[in-house]
Amino acid sequence: MPIMQVFLIEGRTEDQKARLIRALTDAAVASIGAPVESVRVMITEVPNTQFGIAGKTAKALGR
Repeated sequence: MPIMQVFLIEGRTEDQKARLIRALTDAAVASIGAPVESVRVMITEVPNTQFGIAGKTAKALGR
């Protein structure tokens, strides 16, 4: 059972997250032959003040 965990800076719409889940599921099915019903995708949203990029918060970088 493939389990994928994705960390995103919060702010995406429900539709964007649903499309990401679908695309990752399709990729697992196509690339490793996983049965679609066995694929799990977990999205964890992180506030931009708690996500660091190159030593700065995402908020400080305008993300």
